[in-house]
Amino acid sequence: MRFASIPERKRLSRSKHIHHCDICSRRRAARLRRLVFAAIGACLCSCLLLRAQTSDAQTDADKSWRVTSESQGNNLNPTRTSESHSVSGNRTVDNQSIQRRGANGDFEGYQDIEKTTVQVNATTVRTSTRTFGRDADGAKTLVQVTEEEARSLPGGGSNVVRSTSNPDANGNLQLVQRQLEETKKIGEDVEETKTTVSLPSINGDLAPAMKTQERRKRSANDTVTSQKTTLLPDGTGNWQVSETRQATTRQEGKESTTEERVSRPDGEGKLAEVSHTVSKESENAPGEKRNTVETYSADVPGSARDGSLHLVERATTAQSTSSTGQQTTARQLERANPGDPDSGLRVSVVTTDTVRPGSSGAQATQTIQLLDSNGNFEVVSVDTAKSDNTHAVQVQIGPSEKPPAPAEKSK
Repeated sequence: MRFASIPERKRLSRSKHIHHCDICSRRRAARLRRLVFAAIGACLCSCLLLRAQTSDAQTDADKSWRVTSESQGNNLNPTRTSESHSVSGNRTVDNQSIQRRGANGDFEGYQDIEKTTVQVNATTVRTSTRTFGRDADGAKTLVQVTEEEARSLPGGGSNVVRSTSNPDANGNLQLVQRQLEETKKIGEDVEETKTTVSLPSINGDLAPAMKTQERRKRSANDTVTSQKTTLLPDGTGNWQVSETRQATTRQEGKESTTEERVSRPDGEGKLAEVSHTVSKESENAPGEKRNTVETYSADVPGSARDGSLHLVERATTAQSTSSTGQQTTARQLERANPGDPDSGLRVSVVTTDTVRPGSSGAQATQTIQLLDSNGNFEVVSVDTAKSDNTHAVQVQIGPSEKPPAPAEKSK
């Protein structure tokens, strides 16, 4: 088993700001769309058992879905996003189309992503992703192509080759990055993943530019430990450690705790801990979950390093589901005040997600509030999303927020 281990201003002066806002908006919309399908699952849980019994007769059309979403708010260029998912035999097609408001006030095409996944055989999956932008005349233009082949190997290992190409000035695709990822079991409860990322060198050829080595182990009492080391070339032909990440996850009843420590070379080249994150997740009752993530860092806004780690951020998420299937998720982000770093944390961002499932899909709304200079919370963004097919509950919309723990022995 594998442990799961891119993507103008009024014109130039505001281009970077608008682009950044568009990216933030799309990321929020993606999270909101995942909530839509989670809510559909909660609403249809009583139907899943029956449908599971007849899954063999399910048609490809049943596995298809469409989601539309809108994002708007203060200082944000409004966007509209439409996504579709369709299945035909061994081929799956996912399309995403993003529009943003143009200078004339109308919505215009901004970005399109076309992703095709083919199950070649029992062990091989090929995925092609084509990203399109718009040129100065508004015409759809190819900006990037990513090709991936994932192959599972005997013994639980896997190989993944991912290549990224961009068009040159003449429109010809040029390879700009290749990533090789190899996962293998090196023990009954231990597996290792080695990744090499190659980029164009000064000669124009691809050369290794970064390597990572990650080892994960399952121990007694559902404890999972991992260590990931990132290496960069030093210019003399040698590889130097640029970062290490050590994580431990423990499961005790309905509570899960994960601790991660990150170390990087200091001024003398010695590894020094720069951050420590503690995440706790619990389920108090069916449909009610709570997650708290505290981040300790050597860098405190407004202060110089003193050799110690300090609490700089706390994120709290509470999720509940009503008897009708409506799901509400409230997030609160506390951060240190750069103007008064010794005053402790203060709530700076509040996000509320509400998802209302129905017989033909679900609707979701996400509202983001930020703390202003007067100490008041101001609504800065409102995103909405709508699905059209309850069968989407059977489709995995996106990857997990974190890699799954190592699997137990095959059943």
